[in-house]
Amino acid sequence: MTSPLFQVVKPGLLTSFQDLGRTGYQEFGVVVSGAMDDYALQMANLLVGNDRNEAALEVTLMGPTLKVLEEAVISICGGDLSPTVNGVKAPMWKSFRVKNGDVIEFGRPVEGARAYIALGGGFDLPEIMGSKSTFLKAKLGGLNGRPIERDAILHGTEAGRGTAGRSLHAAEIPRYRKEMVIRVCLGPHLHAFSDSSIQTFLSSIYEVTPQSDRMGYRLKGPRIKHQTSADIISEAIPLGGIQVPANGEPIILMADRQTTGGYTRIATVISTDIPLLAQALPGCLLRFVAIPVEEAQQLYRRRAKLLRVLEMVARSNR
Repeated sequence: MTSPLFQVVKPGLLTSFQDLGRTGYQEFGVVVSGAMDDYALQMANLLVGNDRNEAALEVTLMGPTLKVLEEAVISICGGDLSPTVNGVKAPMWKSFRVKNGDVIEFGRPVEGARAYIALGGGFDLPEIMGSKSTFLKAKLGGLNGRPIERDAILHGTEAGRGTAGRSLHAAEIPRYRKEMVIRVCLGPHLHAFSDSSIQTFLSSIYEVTPQSDRMGYRLKGPRIKHQTSADIISEAIPLGGIQVPANGEPIILMADRQTTGGYTRIATVISTDIPLLAQALPGCLLRFVAIPVEEAQQLYRRRAKLLRVLEMVARSNR
C-alpha cells in the first residue's frame, strides 16, 4: 500500500531519484546511471532500515523544499547542503522522524555537492530494467524520467516504516575538501602517452570546470600530449575512466557516462574514491596518485565488508 508522503514546494536545482544503477544493459547501449555518490546513498538507506539499493532523492547543490504529508523516517547523507526541518538544522548521517506539516529545506552548500534523502520503506517508483534510477537524457526511470517538479506528490511504499535515531560512526563519515587527492590505476592505453605525459598527469593539479555534470567532469590544467592520436576503436567505458581527447584536457566519466567511447584513457579512478569525486564542486582542485590494482581491490573489499556488516545490523533491527 502506498501513501503520499511529500509535496514538492520547490524542486531545487537538480533533484532526481537514483539507486545503484541500471546494470547489465550496457551492451544494448543503455546507460548505467545511478547515484553519483554510491557510498552516501547506501549509508542513507541503511540508516533508515532499507536495502542498500533502494532509490533515494539525489539533491544537487541547491536542494528542494518538501512539505511532509504523513509521518515518516528519513536520513540525509552526503554533502552538507544545510538541510533544515521547520527552520531548525537537520541532522546528517542519522535517521530521524518527520511529521505531518513539517517542511524540509536546504540552504547553501557548506561541504560537498550532492546529498541523498532516503525514506524508510522506500519511495513508490516503477522499476525499469531492474532499476528506479532516473536517466535524464533518455527520460527513463524515476518520476517520469525527469527531475522532481514543483507540486509533485512523492509516494512511499510503507508509511512510517524505519527506525529513528540510527547514526553512523564519525570515523566512517567522509569529509569533502576543495582540494582532493584521487587515487587511480594507470591504463589501459598507456602506450598512447609518453613517459613525460604520464608524469605530467600525476604531478599536476587539475581543476573541475563548470562544464561538468553527471556524465563527466571536464578538467582544466596542464595538457597531456599523445604519442600519435587520441582516437581508438570504440570500447566499453568503466565508471571513473579518464579519457584524454585530442585537446589534451582530461575528462572523468561519471554515472551517466556513455556506454562506449573512442578516446584513449590514461587511468581509471578507483571505485572507493568515486564517492569523494562525486562531491567535487566546480573549482575543486584534484591531484592524482597512482596505486596498484591489488591495493584498489583491497580498499574495495574493505568498504564492501563495512557495508555488508551494517546491512546485517539494519536487517536484524527491522
